[in-house]
Amino acid sequence: MTSAPAPAPAPVTRPRLWLPRHVQVTAAAAEQPHTAEILRRLEAAGVDDVQVLTSNRLAGLSSGSEREVYARAKATMAVVVAPPSAIKPQPIPPSADWRIDLAKGCPAHCQYCYLAGSLTGPPVTRVYANLDDVLAGIGTHAGLGSVTSGTAERGHEGTTFELSCYTDPLGIEHVTGSLSAAIARVGSGELGDDVSLRFTTKFADVEPLLDLPHGRRTRMRVSVNAEEVARRFDGGTAPVVARIEALRRVALAGYRVGLTIAPVMPVPDWQEAYGALLDHVSAALGDVPDLDLTVEIITHRFTPGSKDVLLDWYPNTKLEMDEEQRSEKRTKFGGVKYVYPREVMREMRGWFTDAVEHRLPGARLLYWT
Repeated sequence: MTSAPAPAPAPVTRPRLWLPRHVQVTAAAAEQPHTAEILRRLEAAGVDDVQVLTSNRLAGLSSGSEREVYARAKATMAVVVAPPSAIKPQPIPPSADWRIDLAKGCPAHCQYCYLAGSLTGPPVTRVYANLDDVLAGIGTHAGLGSVTSGTAERGHEGTTFELSCYTDPLGIEHVTGSLSAAIARVGSGELGDDVSLRFTTKFADVEPLLDLPHGRRTRMRVSVNAEEVARRFDGGTAPVVARIEALRRVALAGYRVGLTIAPVMPVPDWQEAYGALLDHVSAALGDVPDLDLTVEIITHRFTPGSKDVLLDWYPNTKLEMDEEQRSEKRTKFGGVKYVYPREVMREMRGWFTDAVEHRLPGARLLYWT
């Protein structure tokens, strides 16, 4: 890192937390031990509209206009049992060896939301009550995988498990406790000696994580962006400055940390905007001892399906999703996504590679996509 002095720590205040207005607990989830902890947290937070269903089918979420369905779903948390298909770890390159889902759905309102094209039905946040079953996959898949497990570049991370593919686990932690439970179990070695967790977040309430026995086996990354991009498109999240301060706090608590810079956009004067972001991070982490910092960079892309969903959710968005300005890229499953043209991607990749090297020396750039 550079020798720039770290900024004076801001007064630590608990960030504003998302609270669901409505909670539905399925009959099967009500029988799970972890549900009692979720209900305790909901009660402590003052959430009083909690409905325990007599079946495993969520109720009353699909009536009304698209906007009404979206608003109701975003205000609803469902406590459900993860089906067998969601329990089995799935490969998740280039981030980690495997994906483990604590929940599906996110309370934020990001206008480029990557979940828009991959989740079906109203965007309810579904929290998995059968936590033991979900975490069991860590033990069964330890030592397997091809992204970090056994590789020369990232083998020291052990077998890695990504927790934030379909949710932001920190954004709902205060009402679930699932993230803390996972960190503590992995940190204590309960689920294996050579495994580690990874998650990324746009939220900043890290207080519950600081004193956990993490054993340096969890890497928290904050998803950050140029200030203009975050201010315009990251609805319902913590400000970028608060995310960076949260990263500093967990790094000082001994966690491995990282940046997920996403989605990168070539906005006017983007070099200056992203340079200021990297300089801010450098200053915030400059005095952290034994810092282990990674960087992952993801450019903005969209699919025809995600574009349709996002325009239903955010009909007045100013997010650029013009196929005429993009290049088509085929996925391994035969689908189409729209990415920036090759010359734009080449320019941005070259700039970011150099900027990370010079502004965050010692950080490892894991991938660009």
